[in-house]
Amino acid sequence: MEFHATLMRHAVSADSPTILALAGVLSTAFEVAGVHVLPIRGLDALETQWLLAHWFPGADSALSLAWDSSDVAFRCASRHDEMEDLVVLLEAHADPGAGTTDEVHCVAHALACAFPGANHLWQDLRLPSRRELSALLGYWFPLLAAKNVYGMKWKKFFYKQLCEREGLVVCKAPSCGLCPDWAHCFGPE
Repeated sequence: MEFHATLMRHAVSADSPTILALAGVLSTAFEVAGVHVLPIRGLDALETQWLLAHWFPGADSALSLAWDSSDVAFRCASRHDEMEDLVVLLEAHADPGAGTTDEVHCVAHALACAFPGANHLWQDLRLPSRRELSALLGYWFPLLAAKNVYGMKWKKFFYKQLCEREGLVVCKAPSCGLCPDWAHCFGPE
């Protein structure tokens, strides 16, 4: 089954970065674990059903989804602590005017589920480019997105933010401009 295409046929908007990112995370999970496992770690069956009804009405029927509260969430990564830390970081920086608490909760968990992927975050979300990810982050989490003043790659930026929250310094230099790894953090994607 073409999970991404099915989700997008039911999407409330075909060009919203939020919708595109959610479809990317959901379809990746369905492709890996099937449709009988909850697709986003941290969201239970009711939250997942709400997400689908809210942003992809009718997709649950089209995909033949059937969960109950005993279903286990898709293990989108083994780095559960990092994912939970990222959810906390994102939710702490959420713009209350961007959407409801439920919407923020779903978006934060979807982003966190894609975070440990092997590619750039925008690629793991199946977005067309970094531009859509930046727009999504700027909409839902504008104060956090505004901290990325030099355009650091988003995964690197989030790791840096998480380390700073814990009082850890993992950078090789006192400032990015002096760092020998600058191209890894700021280079083209």
